[in-house]
Amino acid sequence: MNLRIAGVLGAVSVLAIASGLAPAYAADAGTTAATDDIDSVEDQREIIVTGRSEGYLALDIVRAAKTPTPLVDIPQAISVYTREQIEDQALQDLADVLRYTPGVSSNQGEGHRDQISIRGQDTTADFFVDGVRDDVQYYRPLYNLERVEVLKGSNALLFGRGGGGGVINRVSKTPVLGETFYGGSASVDSFGAFALTSDINAALGETVGLRLNAMYEEFDNHRDVYEGNRIAINPTAGFSIGEKTRLLLSYEFVDDDRIVDRGIPSTTGGTIANPARPVSGFYRTFFGSPEANLASLEAHILRGRLEHSFTDDLRYDMTVQYADFDKSYGNLFAAASNLAGGRVTLDSYRDATQRENFFVQGNLVWTGQTGPFSHTLLAGYEYGDQQSANSRQNGRFATSGTNTATFAFSDPLVIPAVTFPVTNRNTVSNVTFYSVYLQDQIGIGEHFDVVLGARYDRFEIDVNDIQAGRQLSRTDTEWSPRLGLIFKPFEAMSFYASYTKTFLPRSGDQFLSLTPAQATLAPEAFDNYEIGAKWDIASNLRVSAAVFQLDRENGVVVDPANPANSLLTGSRTRGFEAQFTGQITSAWQVNAGYSYLDADERGRVVAGAIANRSIGQVPRHMASLWNRYDVSDRLGFGLGLTHQASQFASISNTVKLPAFTRVDAAVFFKLSDQIEAQINVENLFDERYFPASHNDNNITTGEPINARFTVRARF
Repeated sequence: MNLRIAGVLGAVSVLAIASGLAPAYAADAGTTAATDDIDSVEDQREIIVTGRSEGYLALDIVRAAKTPTPLVDIPQAISVYTREQIEDQALQDLADVLRYTPGVSSNQGEGHRDQISIRGQDTTADFFVDGVRDDVQYYRPLYNLERVEVLKGSNALLFGRGGGGGVINRVSKTPVLGETFYGGSASVDSFGAFALTSDINAALGETVGLRLNAMYEEFDNHRDVYEGNRIAINPTAGFSIGEKTRLLLSYEFVDDDRIVDRGIPSTTGGTIANPARPVSGFYRTFFGSPEANLASLEAHILRGRLEHSFTDDLRYDMTVQYADFDKSYGNLFAAASNLAGGRVTLDSYRDATQRENFFVQGNLVWTGQTGPFSHTLLAGYEYGDQQSANSRQNGRFATSGTNTATFAFSDPLVIPAVTFPVTNRNTVSNVTFYSVYLQDQIGIGEHFDVVLGARYDRFEIDVNDIQAGRQLSRTDTEWSPRLGLIFKPFEAMSFYASYTKTFLPRSGDQFLSLTPAQATLAPEAFDNYEIGAKWDIASNLRVSAAVFQLDRENGVVVDPANPANSLLTGSRTRGFEAQFTGQITSAWQVNAGYSYLDADERGRVVAGAIANRSIGQVPRHMASLWNRYDVSDRLGFGLGLTHQASQFASISNTVKLPAFTRVDAAVFFKLSDQIEAQINVENLFDERYFPASHNDNNITTGEPINARFTVRARF
């Protein structure tokens, strides 16, 4: 079946490249369809307004903000990555995008999921699609996206639970009314990995549009054992029902099968005073089993969105989403090593999760005046029902009779026989939440805005712990405020101060289990204090900066001495971030960012003395720069770099990943008005680096120098 779908996608891409008879493709249809008046319905060709962009710069609103508020007027640090930049850098996964986001870094995710750290807060669940929660653990593709929005800082008012450090919102491509166009791309890299995509828009009269995005991808990289494939299909239908109402219906199917790679271990004997490093000489070695280290995901996501304008000043939108996820993975991974002594220790388990999500979200937005004050008033509600079944089986090695085995090291590993007969977790959980929220952005004269708002959440979880023969439940009710003060000396510049808050129920960000001890504990709390500035230097050039403090109470981290246990801790992250995005000249585009993060425990006491440690997987300094310069209408060049300071692999602070700087480059060729080709070279100077980890002995190795060749057509 996979090969048949790959053949269809390949045929679509080849036809898109070969044909010159179709109507000219509206190259900016997905990004320039919105007019300068973002409140107008009649003037939109896009069936659902998603905001405009010009090259690398998002020009007006972000979908996740839920109100038609320009970026300069939002009292929060926000990074937006447009489709143009994603294509120019030939980015394949969400983790690639986040490399260029100040204050955000990608973690290993155990080799089978997106896992990120935002302002020092590790998460596997703070992901959204078009403003709706997408919290299942998997790798999210980019084939059907208009842009990626990264909103920093706790903000439960807009997103509900979680999002302690911020959230990632993906904005989907939508049908364009009244136009027919199609396109596709084909790419291959020097490891042999390749990807095919297609993007087709069909107009059925002036009031109905259909859009189909699809992809097929084969995985490969520098590691000794790594392969897999991914298929994704996303048809959408858009309807303009009169002049005031629009409806969007969407279905997405994702099928992902790949090898789970947990990286390499560290050297032995590390201490806080003298941390260990990743082992050297085994950059490509696979510390697992090709037969057991497998991950599989099948996802079906149905979404409907209705937008209606009662008047020019009053509008309503409602989104309904149902999703069914079936995820499983197996792991053999390094738990310890003494490679100098010729020994290695592996741990083992299998895990499976089935989840059904049903969400309903509605927003009523009014813009208007009351006397001397202007208002952007948001009133919303959200309901969710999430049912999950999770099981985990510990491995049993024939040589030890337990889930771990220590044996002689060889390259490749000769692993003792292992089975998975022992179930150590078997739970069924049901989460129901109800939320209402109210926010008003009040304009006071021409220079001041005040943002006031609050959200009420009721979060209920019921867990049937089949393995332990017990049933547990917990209900949390939380109020989450938001306060922002904005001063605008002139229209294109703002200075702001804000306070936001969020919470995370004790069942964690994936609520796979709830123990009797957890059931008695209050939710984790996150408080974000931020001061910042934004300046639209020109219509297509923006600079922003922020300083912040993020406090976390009742946090949970994995115990590095016993990964089966968790530790309660508080933390504080203080930091600074800045970003410069847009067009310096008509030929030169740039996106540059820098962040400084100081993230530490709070309240850890050892032998009667304060002994706070640095939070793991949080580089103190991160910097990124990407440039595109077009020397002519037919030829352009790209050059970028990412720098990441050293970071601890875990909160133990006994293993450190060294700092690195990686340089990337690209060449762009416009072969015709419809066809473009590009070559992207990653890690141009073949830097040996370790970008992420999961713990002290699961450390990701960065890819050496490699190239990706892409042909892209738009008709």
